[in-house]
Amino acid sequence: MKQRELGRTGLLVSEICLGTMTFGQQNTEAEGHAQLDLALERGINFIDTAELYAIPPKAETYGATETIIGSWLKARGGRDRLIIASKVVGRSASPWFRPGGEEARLTPRQIRYALEGSLRRLGTDYIDLYQLHWPDRQIGLFGAGGTTFDDITKADEVPIEETLAVLGDLVAEGKIRHVGLSNETAWGVSRFLAESRSGLPRVASIQNAYNLINRTFEIGLAEMALRERVGLLAYSPLAQGYLTGKYLNGARPAGARTTLFDRGQRYEKPGVDVAIEAYLALARAEGLDPVQLAIAFVTSRPFVTSNIIGATSLAQLETILGSVDLVITPELEEKINAIHQVHSNPAP
Repeated sequence: MKQRELGRTGLLVSEICLGTMTFGQQNTEAEGHAQLDLALERGINFIDTAELYAIPPKAETYGATETIIGSWLKARGGRDRLIIASKVVGRSASPWFRPGGEEARLTPRQIRYALEGSLRRLGTDYIDLYQLHWPDRQIGLFGAGGTTFDDITKADEVPIEETLAVLGDLVAEGKIRHVGLSNETAWGVSRFLAESRSGLPRVASIQNAYNLINRTFEIGLAEMALRERVGLLAYSPLAQGYLTGKYLNGARPAGARTTLFDRGQRYEKPGVDVAIEAYLALARAEGLDPVQLAIAFVTSRPFVTSNIIGATSLAQLETILGSVDLVITPELEEKINAIHQVHSNPAP
């Protein structure tokens, strides 16, 4: 398992990051602990979570994932060997995030409230990378597309400098080490970088979706990631499992995430199935596991700092971890790009 520097922080993180959003919903505490044990054994030192996890978000499972990670840390020890990332929710009307059903916002008071909860559940004094799960601004999120520009000069937004200032205070207090973004745009990253020049924390990473059927990060953000060293923490490298082919033609396997929760609309757009079939055919022709092909492609990108993977079983996790041995040769990349040219980003 190779390691890469997280932004300009000096921290080295494994090229594969264990995503944990299934812990507390699809996975029990014992299953979560088993995944963490296997990941650590195989060289992963980077764990990603969030205050709102488990997924799908609901009041009953809010914070459950962090609690499971916390119980594992308490039982196993070794906190200093790990890089733990968590997230504070952006603007949300969901009533269970904040006391009294208050609308969640990225205000100094709410960020402090969220962080204290995460620290308590994780059973740690600090979080290595604290990320803004999505912006306070009104933008299209999670594949919805579109942005509200009705009167952007009068939009009700928490100023970026205000959010970044409290994160700077939390760094100074030793409660977080570094700051990251998630589900962010090129404009948003540029504004955070601009504000950091006045002595506020410099963002180290951006966590956005990136996979074979959604390579939109390459348009604008990839260059920024490389030039500014704000590396991508890629999520959904398997497009929520759609790149395995298990959902083709409307199939709904028992126990699969989309079967259970009906939350796969991002990957059910026109042109998705035909693109997936093309990548599956390529894997067959090359004698490759399609899961490992999809994962290895993401990991191999020069602007990716770490590839956030997720599984609901140890068998799935073993297959995914095997992707580190698959080399994306120039010849294989040419074939991938030929498919992309014809079936470009059907699921942004």
